[in-house]
Amino acid sequence: MVAPLAQESALPHNSFERLRQARPSFAGAVAAVAFVVLFASPFANLATQWWSDPDSGHGLLLFPVAIWLAWREGLDPAAKANIRWGTTLLVAAILVRAVGAAAAELFTQRFSIWLAAVGLVVFQWGWPQVRRWWLPVALLPLSIPLPAILTDFLANPLQFRASQLATAMIKWRNIKVITTGNVINILPSQTGPGATLFVAEACSGLRSLTALLSLGVLIGGMYLRAIPSRLLLVVLAIPVAVVVNAIRIFLTAFLVVFVDPAAGQGAYHRNEGWAMFMIAFVILGGVAAMIRLSERVIARWRGRDA
Repeated sequence: MVAPLAQESALPHNSFERLRQARPSFAGAVAAVAFVVLFASPFANLATQWWSDPDSGHGLLLFPVAIWLAWREGLDPAAKANIRWGTTLLVAAILVRAVGAAAAELFTQRFSIWLAAVGLVVFQWGWPQVRRWWLPVALLPLSIPLPAILTDFLANPLQFRASQLATAMIKWRNIKVITTGNVINILPSQTGPGATLFVAEACSGLRSLTALLSLGVLIGGMYLRAIPSRLLLVVLAIPVAVVVNAIRIFLTAFLVVFVDPAAGQGAYHRNEGWAMFMIAFVILGGVAAMIRLSERVIARWRGRDA
């Protein structure tokens, strides 16, 4: 009886210990070194954009959070190397990296980093580990800035929708306004002077939409239990981002006409955008809390029925 007890006590008792005590194979170590050599340049370029581009700044949050989540979850007890599939994914990542470099296309090169990282995990620990790390695996590609062709495709309809919603709010305040596309013309009246607002691509709400979708995935993965609940939260993040951005444009128009024309530009306008994003984040958190409460109520009902 003594030997089995001693052997059991020597085993790691939690995922942190399993991850800390894990020893990569020689082949896995070689693959990791090759990963660093091949993908250091696109990753450095990606990190630079995270730091310098406000539209991509959410990557500074998502990347370390994804690494922390993977560390917290640790290794799956059923983890086992899958060299065949791991090698296949690594070769595919190298090919994608080469194609992206030849075409000078940044998104493809950056996506190859994620594909290679998944390949390394499969190579060393197999698919069970990918399933265990599903949340960080899902967060990492969301930290990659979208390609320009896609942002242009999405920004135009978002600009028009935001302009239409903001125009409706302005009319609700009995302010005469004419909107053509993404140009809002506020007509002079007894209540205030006229003004012209141009809803630029940066004001389309695409930045806040991308960040809120990422936060929706993060919050849903950490605090919600059912897959439909997580999907619902991500879907609801879209109207939250659109409506809050329209409110921002309405407030900008109101301040430009009745307070100060400088309110539509410069640091004041940027700070207003940050404030509205924080409001959107609070709203999204409230939606997540309500969905979580609904999960608990449904679980209680099922428990009573059982």
